[in-house]
Amino acid sequence: MPRYIVQSKSTGRLLVPSSDDGQPEWTLDLKKAGVGVVPEIDRAVQLVEDWCDVDDLPQIIDLDRLGTQDDYQ
Repeated sequence: MPRYIVQSKSTGRLLVPSSDDGQPEWTLDLKKAGVGVVPEIDRAVQLVEDWCDVDDLPQIIDLDRLGTQDDYQ
């Protein structure tokens, strides 16, 4: 199963659900990032469309590419 997460290129923050109300919020805490991982690219794209501003420079990271020959360069 693929694993995707949304990251801001401008700040390095990750988009994860809030522990208060479940609404997405930005965090630098990598320990919280696991709850922000989504299995479908369409869901990750929807998070970008609904919760990111242009100045966030959002990017969708495929966690399964990290550390492989297809890693991001």
